[in-house]
Amino acid sequence: MRRADRLFRIVQFLRGRRLTTAQQLAKWLQVSARTIYRDIRDLALTGTPIEGEAGVGYRLRGGFELPPLMFDIEEVEALTLGARMVEAWSSPQLGAAALSAIAKIATALPPERRQWLEASRTYVPQFHIPKQLGERFELLRGAIRDKAKVHFVYADVEKKLSERRVRPLSLYFWGEHWTLAAWCESRDDFRSFRIDRVIRLHVTEEKFKDEAGRRLSTFVRGQQAMVNAISSR
Repeated sequence: MRRADRLFRIVQFLRGRRLTTAQQLAKWLQVSARTIYRDIRDLALTGTPIEGEAGVGYRLRGGFELPPLMFDIEEVEALTLGARMVEAWSSPQLGAAALSAIAKIATALPPERRQWLEASRTYVPQFHIPKQLGERFELLRGAIRDKAKVHFVYADVEKKLSERRVRPLSLYFWGEHWTLAAWCESRDDFRSFRIDRVIRLHVTEEKFKDEAGRRLSTFVRGQQAMVNAISSR
């Protein structure tokens, strides 16, 4: 990657996040942290309003704008494939939103690059999840966004039923099934639920706040530790 392209991408990453560390940027751009520190320094010297410090993280001060984006062919291919995956494997609402986003991107591209979208040959078989599952997906997605507790009956692998009241944290897709990651108040611990086994889902009016030990980041760290422990055996 040319250095000019790398500098442009650093600014793009900083635009979309509240705080980004040099280590994160180094991983995304496949360079050393020392290179990132040098790039940050050079961007600051040219007047790019970057705030932060080494070891803490960086962000771009509000109000800074870049020229319109220009996608290369691989980026166009990635966007098209992503939209088709969302259309095939999520809810109708998200599928329509993905196609709408691609249409908006197409209007901003020069004619020759707009043709790349139409010429893309990467496809995703149309799975079309059942209507009931799509509705469940949308209810959970809204509850996660609004931080609203949900109540449902859950059928485990042996079809044993149990009532649950949870704080929904995130939705994960594993290739065949969507899974809800949540803090289960009924079990006082993190739990994962396949949404195709969720019955009589009800989004309550009770809101929840971020609490130490019950956040998504804690759940992710726990899952990663479990994977590391299994792989090290």
